[in-house]
Amino acid sequence: MQLTLVVLAAGIGSRYGGLKQLEPVGPGGETLLDYGIYDALRAGYSGVVLVIRRELEAVFRERLERRFGGSSSLAFAYQETDDVPPGLTVPAGRRKPWGTGHAVLAARSAVSGPFVVMNADDFYGATAYELLAEHLRSVAGSGAAEFAAAGYTLRDTLSPHGGVSRAVCEVDASGYLARVSEVKDIRETGGSLSGVTVDGELYDLTGDETVSMNLWAATPASFSLLEREFARFLGEHGDDRDAEFYLSNSVNDLIAAGAVRVRVIATPGPWLGVTHREDRPYVEAKLRELIDAGLYPANLS
Repeated sequence: MQLTLVVLAAGIGSRYGGLKQLEPVGPGGETLLDYGIYDALRAGYSGVVLVIRRELEAVFRERLERRFGGSSSLAFAYQETDDVPPGLTVPAGRRKPWGTGHAVLAARSAVSGPFVVMNADDFYGATAYELLAEHLRSVAGSGAAEFAAAGYTLRDTLSPHGGVSRAVCEVDASGYLARVSEVKDIRETGGSLSGVTVDGELYDLTGDETVSMNLWAATPASFSLLEREFARFLGEHGDDRDAEFYLSNSVNDLIAAGAVRVRVIATPGPWLGVTHREDRPYVEAKLRELIDAGLYPANLS
């Protein structure tokens, strides 16, 4: 069975102040995207689809072909604002993409088998790709709409340099996702941890919560389900030029409708990310520790 890695790389990095997807953090100039592709390839994935803005294809293609050569089947998909279902229109003034759910949909013409979705600017650890691949292989051929999400412990994903947004998971006794809540601006203040929901309500946290860092495993059946959810989203929010079609919200609705089951797979990590520029030295130091431990070569190329 062939597995594809779908990379969400169309973000504009507004909080970071630049393209995090192309920020070098490894000793050989590697990006977090490079480490993700490296981990996926050694876990047996055979193809990589990058969801990008069309104007960035040349720079992504040049650096990835130089680093990985012919070791992966590299394809590109474009997240474009006017990619909406027939009969629906884009509101005047809309410039930014529609969000992570829409980004996954952008890859639908380039993916024909089971796939894993990752953020281009996150480091998930080699074990995450292995565990999700095992899950997809275990359900292959069953016809079941059963997907998976890598679960991390919230406190291991925080930044000391500012607030972060996380998808907080409620997991049932059988290990399946019951609900996921998008919580923004999570930070510790006065010894307590809290964030804000998308509706602006305070959300208290302990740090022990399981969070999804947008590393999901799915089958091609998910595309038709997402298309249906996106059409419904546009019918309700299409006039809002700032509304975002979050993948996590779509998963919530599909779970509630009984259309899918999502296994939450506890993942030891480490997770690394550069939400704020001040996070970069810490990420660089942790990568050096992993290299010194023999888990990665000093230069991926």
